[in-house]
Amino acid sequence: MSRIGKQPISIDSKIKIKIDDNIIYVEGPKGKLNFPIPKGIKIEIQDSQVLVKRLNEEKQTYAFHGLTRAILNNMVVGVSVGFQKDLEIVGVGYKAQVQGKNLVLQIGFSHAIEYTIPEGITIEVPKPINIVVKGIDKQFVGEVAAEIRAYYPPEPYKGKGIRYKGEYVRKKAGKAGVK
Repeated sequence: MSRIGKQPISIDSKIKIKIDDNIIYVEGPKGKLNFPIPKGIKIEIQDSQVLVKRLNEEKQTYAFHGLTRAILNNMVVGVSVGFQKDLEIVGVGYKAQVQGKNLVLQIGFSHAIEYTIPEGITIEVPKPINIVVKGIDKQFVGEVAAEIRAYYPPEPYKGKGIRYKGEYVRKKAGKAGVK
């Protein structure tokens, strides 16, 4: 039995949950999200809790049980609090800035890289070397942060590049000098 799937999801009075045609809609102060309910999964709304139940004991249903509960919990947290990922830029002269609907990265290439900020995501640059990606969909926030990081992932010799805040980059030794 899925340990995560059995746990109820508690909801605030600010959050509205509606099920319509096997799609669950979650609405809160930050926005709206929806998710198609997989086959073999039933969602019950009781008082201020949401319960995720299996309709059968198939292997696929077992897999979807915990996954559905985790996604619903992330939706509830997203519409009430939101999610954020912090990125750091390491390198002399490397910087980022937001210009309108674009994030402009100057990271050692001959040209600046312009990343168009997608709908539903806000990007802030509190310092030229820090990027904060915010949104209500946890998966989408992580995807956008990964796309930005992919422009220049941290390299192992000098540690230059874009990395997640707190990410450890294992350094390698350079060439040994010939004597």
